[in-house]
Amino acid sequence: MKKYILVITAVISLPFFSQEENELVLPELGDRVSGAVSTAEEKLIGREFLKQVYFQAPLISDPLIQEYTELLTYRLSEYSEVKDRRFTVLLIDDDSLNAFAAPGGVIGVNGGLFLNADNEAQFSSVMAHELAHLSQRHFARNVLNAQDRSLASSLTMISSIALALISNNPGAMVVGPALMQTQNLRYSRLFEKEADRVGFANLVRAGYNPKAMGEMFENMNDLRRLAGEAPPEFLLTHPLSSSRISDALNAAEGVPEEGTKKDSLEFSLIKSRLKVYYESIPSQSIRYFNAEIKKENSDSNLYGLALAYSQNNNLRESENLINILLKKYPKNLFLNTSKIEILTKAQKYDEALQLANTFLEISPKNYPLTITKSKLLLEMKRFFESEELIRDQLIRRNEDPELWLLLSEIQRNSKNIVGYHQSRAEYFLLLGQNEQALGQLEFALNLTKNNFQVSERIMNQIISIKKAIGESRGF
Repeated sequence: MKKYILVITAVISLPFFSQEENELVLPELGDRVSGAVSTAEEKLIGREFLKQVYFQAPLISDPLIQEYTELLTYRLSEYSEVKDRRFTVLLIDDDSLNAFAAPGGVIGVNGGLFLNADNEAQFSSVMAHELAHLSQRHFARNVLNAQDRSLASSLTMISSIALALISNNPGAMVVGPALMQTQNLRYSRLFEKEADRVGFANLVRAGYNPKAMGEMFENMNDLRRLAGEAPPEFLLTHPLSSSRISDALNAAEGVPEEGTKKDSLEFSLIKSRLKVYYESIPSQSIRYFNAEIKKENSDSNLYGLALAYSQNNNLRESENLINILLKKYPKNLFLNTSKIEILTKAQKYDEALQLANTFLEISPKNYPLTITKSKLLLEMKRFFESEELIRDQLIRRNEDPELWLLLSEIQRNSKNIVGYHQSRAEYFLLLGQNEQALGQLEFALNLTKNNFQVSERIMNQIISIKKAIGESRGF
């Protein structure tokens, strides 16, 4: 299990249902908070944070998991107090339990959060908590409470937090004015309590089982016990009290459970998908899921075994298992997209393409299905069609570096070298790597001297980037 990582806003905090002195009253978020950090400045800080995470943090590149997490976040936000629902959802490639919220609508989720939540309701309880940090503008209010309220100081703080997140090094927080320094401890504790309370209300309004938050706390407590005498630094600095668990479960007692949602097929499939992803030896996954199926012949275990067989290149067995699931859920997009992945790996390209086209007619422009079809067309060397699908997705997801990277791969294979360098430049810009982006565009410019329109467009980009580089250096 990888190390626990420090986050912007802690999931594990103090009890939030118990009464205590100086209890925090939900604020009127008006001019005083905006005077510390405006929403526009929060967006700027969020963009800078994203650049650092994109550049250095390992991310899970899985359209099926990405879309699920985004849709769940948006659905939860409809029942939250978040005003601006333009989110950027990051899937951090780390198998430890963690999630975070950053200014500007950034939500981060570790792969380990899926693995350590028993069901979708528990997972959603953590996501609702993070949405509460955004709706209550805790970052801005921390700045309001700080002595140095400058934007530069805020950017330094968010940079140090990003470094801690990326490096698994909580000590990196000392680089800037740490969010949870002793002088601000009272505020951060109260903010955590407020986020728990607001998040719980969000969870209940969204129709999830009210016991899910307390049950998730119990899972965290189990992780602490498993850590033994040397728990991770994160749990040492953010202790989980038994009263928090009991308070959460007691609060749920007053809320009817009947008709509430606890789990979904997609969440259980993602758990299995990630278990296979984090197991480096496919044969181990096969043994694991075979053993699990003997205990419970569930859909998620069958799916996990299908993926494990695929990873081990036992593609006939993999396809047979996915077909068993599709007899039960013939129209399920998640399962059909997974079958296209398996068929592509088995080089059954025509069958895979027919299946992709069938479901894209039902669900046009579906993100994971479109990406899967584009990769299939790339394998079939139908480069133009593959590129067109990615360009269409970029209309809606223009700030997704993974899409620009995939586009550059398609263009490299099709020998579109100018397009390759242009796409790589866009990729590096999103990572905040202006020098590398400039180098890519200069390569492209040298290849377009006979095409005035393209060379002029590239030259304008070069001028813009040089200006940005100069400004960053104080010139």
